[in-house]
Amino acid sequence: MKTFIFNMLTNEQRLAILENKKVVELLIDRHDVNKIVGNVYKGKVVNVLPGMQAAFVDIGLEKNGFLYRDELVSYQKISEAEEGKTERSISQFVTVGQEILVQVTKEGFGKKGPRLTEVVSFPGKYIVYMPNAGYVGVSKRMQKEEVREEWRKIGSELCQGEEGMIIRTATEGLTKEKVAQDLFFLRKLWEDVWKEGKTLKPPALIHEDNSILEKVVRDMNFEEVDTIVIDTMKDYLLLKELFTPFPELLEKLHFYQHKEGIFSHYNVEVEFEKAMRRQVWLKSGAYLVIDQTEALTVFDVNTGKFTGKLDLQDTIVKTNIEAAKEIARQLRLRDIGGIIIIDFIDMKHDRDKQIVLNAFATELKNDRTKTNVLGFTGLGLLEMTRKKARQNLQDSVSTSCPTCLGKGKVLSDEALAHKVERALWEYKGMDSEAILVEVPPNVAPIIKGQKDKNQKRLEKELHYRIFVKPNSGLVPNDFVIRFIGSIEEVSQRM
Repeated sequence: MKTFIFNMLTNEQRLAILENKKVVELLIDRHDVNKIVGNVYKGKVVNVLPGMQAAFVDIGLEKNGFLYRDELVSYQKISEAEEGKTERSISQFVTVGQEILVQVTKEGFGKKGPRLTEVVSFPGKYIVYMPNAGYVGVSKRMQKEEVREEWRKIGSELCQGEEGMIIRTATEGLTKEKVAQDLFFLRKLWEDVWKEGKTLKPPALIHEDNSILEKVVRDMNFEEVDTIVIDTMKDYLLLKELFTPFPELLEKLHFYQHKEGIFSHYNVEVEFEKAMRRQVWLKSGAYLVIDQTEALTVFDVNTGKFTGKLDLQDTIVKTNIEAAKEIARQLRLRDIGGIIIIDFIDMKHDRDKQIVLNAFATELKNDRTKTNVLGFTGLGLLEMTRKKARQNLQDSVSTSCPTCLGKGKVLSDEALAHKVERALWEYKGMDSEAILVEVPPNVAPIIKGQKDKNQKRLEKELHYRIFVKPNSGLVPNDFVIRFIGSIEEVSQRM
């Protein structure tokens, strides 16, 4: 049983994906924070490094983008033996000062700039359209080779000029006309983008990726979903329109109208808070300790209060299996990427390690992000990797604490401001005229917005006056609803 919960009321739009009433993924999109994965830029090559087979490209951001030789269209189109091809230098394909069209495939982290590709792509419902790739690929999830070959043939017939596409798994069983329609819309999108983009001087942004709602509609398979709940009428009507050709999806779509925040109602807010903690308790009484760095995440499994009912090895294996299942969930929930090390409780027998490994692999099958489990090391540590395309949940909603000098985490000013907004929404329709909220000094301007625009918007939608009072005595991730009453009473307390 899978449920989608959309929280779209504030500028911080959130989606929670529940499986069997348990939160497994949290996606966040903010209008006030630039997410650049999927964006297309016209850039200029500023440095070429043959020793690294890479180039640095100025795309107008704080850090230059990083472009590998293998991500160049001209390199990919060379038809020669792989051995000779790999010996070619990147300097044969790009030069300093050259204008180049690139797309961001991975956000910058720490001191690293964003990862780029010259193979621009636009994902659709059934295909991924590539205006300059020149080849047709088919999803490996299509099991039968004759079906894959048939779709390659259809894709080649539909493509024009240098166009290319990847046929997605959702295409299996569809007609050629359905795919042609998807291609038509994506081709039109690219033509509109390039019509304006080709006149711009680099560095310039020529296409920005879509909102969280559009991405989910595009990328998710709603046939696997049982319930879709959303808390804004505008977005509810948008989904209703998109689902019109699919009556079975309309039956799953629901508009949330209660006063309580939608995430609170479905107990997602609690899971969100837990996802920020270093320690995670398991039902048995055992617990996990999670330590995240820029490139490496370590999970440490501890028996805690779990003593078991049989012998020691039985207790260890049961604890490790439970931990493996929870770790697979935490990887998705926190969107952890990069190198991952898991320190399970030491197991003496290889058969026990294999049992735990099998349980872990089974849970990872539900993960939409690519994972690669390498196995146990000589020290008994499980090594794995998970594709890293964007900031993880912790980094996207928190900032280094000035008190503990980065050793701990608190909510960022923006995240706290959005939390205050969600609290204010729960007072909509109250009898009183005004409300006084005290927040840390850095948060007050965010709630008010430029020229008090955001505060006025909230007051108009909530039908009461909002008084925001900075309070330097509050800890960085705290706020207080200090008083509710008439405008005159609240003004006196300001």
